[in-house]
Amino acid sequence: MNTKQLRLVVAALILVNFVTITIFLVKEKRANGAGLKKEIVATIGTREISRKEWLSELEARYGKEVLKDMIDQKVIKEMAEKNKIKVSKQDVEREFRMIQTTYHSASEKKQENEKKWKEQIRNSLLLEEILTKDVAVSEQEMRNYYNQNKDLFDIPTAFHLSQIIVKTKTEAEKSLKELSQGSSFSAMAMERSIDEFSANDGGDIGYISKDDDRYPFEYVQTAKNLKVGEWSMPIKVDQGYAILKLEGIIKGETYAFQDVKEEIRRQIALQQMKVPASARTFWDEARVSWFYGKDKND
Repeated sequence: MNTKQLRLVVAALILVNFVTITIFLVKEKRANGAGLKKEIVATIGTREISRKEWLSELEARYGKEVLKDMIDQKVIKEMAEKNKIKVSKQDVEREFRMIQTTYHSASEKKQENEKKWKEQIRNSLLLEEILTKDVAVSEQEMRNYYNQNKDLFDIPTAFHLSQIIVKTKTEAEKSLKELSQGSSFSAMAMERSIDEFSANDGGDIGYISKDDDRYPFEYVQTAKNLKVGEWSMPIKVDQGYAILKLEGIIKGETYAFQDVKEEIRRQIALQQMKVPASARTFWDEARVSWFYGKDKND
């Protein structure tokens, strides 16, 4: 697995953890108060499912992992404060931009979640710093790593796009006319686009860059000539014709050695240690006591 693929996996895990925790906690919060037993969330013929039953099932299925993740985040903060360890805003921003440019679900319609994404990234970097704080890595070793892997520290220019795909050029031209008359791009994508995956998200396909093989090469070439908020003329694709809208741009950036020195030190140190980056390592030191006891295999 190359570094770019690894970043995709990390991004996916961050998102999955966030979504799972959010769903569980929001439902639990809403459930508190009177009427819990009586409130019905579903009916099937004469049968009913109450909110209490639903939340009990959520806790049974996901409660342990959600609680563990919440504890881990608190442990990381506790150990970081104890050891006076911090990570820079620049490091967090760089990792966030890399995730945006490589992971589809960094949709800007989810901007309200950006703060939580960055908090997850900050905690991950703090954990790496805590784990590697006593590992010595020479300046020369770090420079050698940088010189051999410079491309890993480049953030490519990425274009946040939405699309509408229709079968014929006539349909595409009709869609363009309606857009010029004020129709909503996202609403039209949901109603008309034959690409179900993006249509369900209002046409949003996230960020793509020149090395992205998920979409035709013409997508990036077309995006370069658009201003944010503009849409393109129809583009011939395998499914028919695509109309693209440019939602936003992340400008590419290349980082010098000094910019990524600490990241390199952490990565080399973690490789030398050959241990998983887990906050569970510090549970005893942080004096964790939780609902599920002390089984460290959980």
